[in-house]
Amino acid sequence: MIVFISIVIPTYNRKPILEKCLYALEKQRFTDSKVNTYEIVLVDDGSTDGTLEWLNKNTNDFPHVHCFVQNHLGPASARNLGIEKAKGDIIIFIDSDLVVTKSFLQSHADALVKGEEKLGNDRLFTYGSVINTCNFNNPTAEAYKVTDFSAAFFATGNVAIARKWLEKAGLFDISFKQYGWEDLELGVRLKKLGLKLIKCPEAVGYHWHPAFNLKQIPSLINQEIERGKMGVLFYQKHPTFEVRLMIQMTLFHKVLWGILSLGGTLNENTLSPILQWFINRGKPQIALEIARIFLNWYNVKAVYKAYQDI
Repeated sequence: MIVFISIVIPTYNRKPILEKCLYALEKQRFTDSKVNTYEIVLVDDGSTDGTLEWLNKNTNDFPHVHCFVQNHLGPASARNLGIEKAKGDIIIFIDSDLVVTKSFLQSHADALVKGEEKLGNDRLFTYGSVINTCNFNNPTAEAYKVTDFSAAFFATGNVAIARKWLEKAGLFDISFKQYGWEDLELGVRLKKLGLKLIKCPEAVGYHWHPAFNLKQIPSLINQEIERGKMGVLFYQKHPTFEVRLMIQMTLFHKVLWGILSLGGTLNENTLSPILQWFINRGKPQIALEIARIFLNWYNVKAVYKAYQDI
């Protein structure tokens, strides 16, 4: 049986890195003729950066791409549209700022087959490696780092799953309109269906983001506040201690980040000199890790405020 794979990618104003993402997907190599049929279902979520114009001018470069457009409704809605339009029985989710290797699709397909043989059933999905990088010119040159580890059960940065399980679970919840948690919330429902996570380190994706600088701080703070609000929505749907841990709505997290930030005294203003010092010395990643002290404090405060406002 020929395995048809649909790669679903939501995108919003990411044209420069999206170009690299799509070109990498068009260069896939296969060792098994049963898995060499695939499509790229790109869902533009209302981009205003010329994404569609660029794609229309370069259609011949992307024979596998089928593009669909919606108003800016968020990634949950975009992924649902992608699933609806996809032709494949296997859905692979990646983000539009991910650049994959040439063996990416073959690796996921192999892992799905081996996983089914090992488990004796098809209640599984595969999760590939995600390596974070700020190297735009050559993102795949980045080495794996300890900070790239993820304990997430189901995250849409690099995951392959049979579409029937997505449909049985009920797809993504479009009430998650702000940043965060829509994929992990679906993961809870998939876990309840008995699905198992199969790690697939050979399916490598390089997640590009610009090197950290002080100008990013306001948007990062806003992102943490949104993540806190959506975290409470996540907890309302699944009121378990496991979810409380995930969204940092515990006394431990409140005390931890309260102490580390000195009750908010270590913030974007007081820490900016040391952050800039590391940035100036070519260590933006260290600066970002230090910034997480106050970013996590913003997140915890947002979680508790959203919970009190219910």
